[in-house]
Amino acid sequence: MLGINMFWQQLKKPNQPILVLAPMADVTDPAFRTVIAKYGKPDVMWTEFVSSDGLCLAPEDGRKKLLKDLEYSEIERPIVAQIFGSNPENMKKTAQLCRELGFDGIDINMGCPDRSIEKQKSGSAMMKYPDLAQEVIHAVMEGARSNNSTDKAGDLPVSVKTRLGYNQDELEEWLPKILETKPAVVTLHARTRKEMSKVPARWERIKRAVEIRDEFQKDLAPEDRTLIFGNGDVVTLEQAQEKYNETGCDGVMIGKGIFGKPWFFSGETPDLETRLKILIEHSELFSEILGHKSFAVMKKHFKAYIDGFPGAKELRMELMETEDAAGVRKIIEDFLDKSSI
Repeated sequence: MLGINMFWQQLKKPNQPILVLAPMADVTDPAFRTVIAKYGKPDVMWTEFVSSDGLCLAPEDGRKKLLKDLEYSEIERPIVAQIFGSNPENMKKTAQLCRELGFDGIDINMGCPDRSIEKQKSGSAMMKYPDLAQEVIHAVMEGARSNNSTDKAGDLPVSVKTRLGYNQDELEEWLPKILETKPAVVTLHARTRKEMSKVPARWERIKRAVEIRDEFQKDLAPEDRTLIFGNGDVVTLEQAQEKYNETGCDGVMIGKGIFGKPWFFSGETPDLETRLKILIEHSELFSEILGHKSFAVMKKHFKAYIDGFPGAKELRMELMETEDAAGVRKIIEDFLDKSSI
């Protein structure tokens, strides 16, 4: 577990963005993260988000299932646990749990547009309650602190992932409220909650976010300032570098660009046979690690892996009928035996 004073700063590279994996529900689970770590590891990984209320209040069976989402292997380090909730006490307790589990950082989701989460004043809804948002951040920071009050290196850095605003762009008001709490990182999805992903991400607003950070924290040493990460519509490493150059942000978070491409961060694309064998490996890891979940979750990955080559449509349709990893292996091995790859 890395200390708060060195975790993010040691990831900075001259003239390059810190590249991080976005947290995506039922996508960046422990199985997929393991495959990504093996074939194209980013600078930092995020877990899927986990409910603090669920971890604190659910019956034991439900809590065990939620804890599965916080499982990780050493190959995934450094790794940040993402949590959500609007109850400060439960968020504090969950932060303490994340520290005990050995995570390298804790991220608070203040950007998810899911209605069921918004009803809990969580996710994107947190933008409607800036004072509560600050209270939640402070609570998580308290929970992330080391039991040894003199050992600041044992504290976990706390970050926030959010959007430009709820119904409209409120960056000028919303970002300073977050910066007041001095989180280690703020990741901005460059759209409002209302826009979802229906409009192009506005990266010029990430540039403005960097300016706001510099203005608001001008009295802090550069190494003590909150890092600004941008997120939205980046699907190649070249685009990530371009956004970094254009905006002056500190890092770029990749979301949909990783679908079907666990090798994304390596900058290299394997041949088709290797890609299909990686899909077999991914499917088997899903069954091994996440046997409590429906195998149907893997089907969104099939659509992404199986594309852009002769016979892809037929292979994809066949895979969509499978119910387990053994079926995936058989179908792909049969395809490879019959093809001229």
